[in-house]
Amino acid sequence: MIDLRSDTVTQPSPAMREAMASAPVGDDVYGEDPTVNRLEAMAAQLLGKEAALFVPSGVMGNQLCIRLHTRPGDEVIVESTAHVIRYEGGSASSLSGVQLCCVLGTRGILSPEAVKAAIRPRDIHQPPTTLLCLEQTHNCGGGTIYPLPTIQALTEVAREHGMATHLDGARLFNAVVATGISAADYARHFDTVSFCLSKGLGAPVGSVIVSDRERIAKLRRLRKMFGGGMRQVGIMAAAGIYALEHNIDRLREDHEHAKRLAHLLADVPTVRIDPDAVHTNILLFHLTNTSRSTNEWIAACRNAGVLLNAVGDYTFRAVTHLDITADMIEKAGQILKQVFTSGPSNPSQA
Repeated sequence: MIDLRSDTVTQPSPAMREAMASAPVGDDVYGEDPTVNRLEAMAAQLLGKEAALFVPSGVMGNQLCIRLHTRPGDEVIVESTAHVIRYEGGSASSLSGVQLCCVLGTRGILSPEAVKAAIRPRDIHQPPTTLLCLEQTHNCGGGTIYPLPTIQALTEVAREHGMATHLDGARLFNAVVATGISAADYARHFDTVSFCLSKGLGAPVGSVIVSDRERIAKLRRLRKMFGGGMRQVGIMAAAGIYALEHNIDRLREDHEHAKRLAHLLADVPTVRIDPDAVHTNILLFHLTNTSRSTNEWIAACRNAGVLLNAVGDYTFRAVTHLDITADMIEKAGQILKQVFTSGPSNPSQA
């Protein structure tokens, strides 16, 4: 089975497992896990911030930062298809008592004009707009990269209006590898940045938040409140260290594989995709001229040996990652071409 559903399905390599097994550990809630402390110091230095905090997941990383920067009744500006609105279970409203203002972007990228127009006037009848949250790369935009000048302009608008800024950098290092812009150059424009270790970097679990020391101290308390206090978690942190030391540069292979798959799919008459729009490891494509349901197509691909996700009616997502080889991409392209040309053979299995 060729699993292109997400880069979250990656398996830790033997070398990563060895690093995990041999990691020295302590009680992280007491600040005594040496491997966690090393990971946090490494992450802070890599992103040019004073301090860092290891958390169990990307969702927790984002939600801790939303809680940090807001008060109940505030409003947070996000792009309309952002992860924090689509895939985090309504946690911003539930855990922090805020509402999300969804602003339409272009493939996930907001414009400074649109953000400025969405900021609420200071009026007792309206919620104060206190946080701007961006996503790099943008998942539902198809792995699109926020241009650095756009980030600069957006965060300047936020600062002019007294707003905090957070970057959901779940796939930040995909942008780093694709552009050559350092993680620190992206991060310096934000008050807080979170990034995932468990996606393209290949660790089994975990994310890291970076910021200044004062904010990280507050976030550490919030992590405890949210149930994220961990004990001998150096075993997991060791995987993150290995990922940062060995798996950043190889993200380039994932980008090449995604581009290749896009070109293979572009040869299918019923598939609409622009290979030039595939910049990182995520590609979105749309199926045309079909009477079958989206679920039937997903089932047909699975039965043929390829796992995909649907992200809308007849819109599908494929994500390349470290467990996908060039040969697997060629095979997946052949399988998908056959399926999308001949159609589902057994719709009842959907």
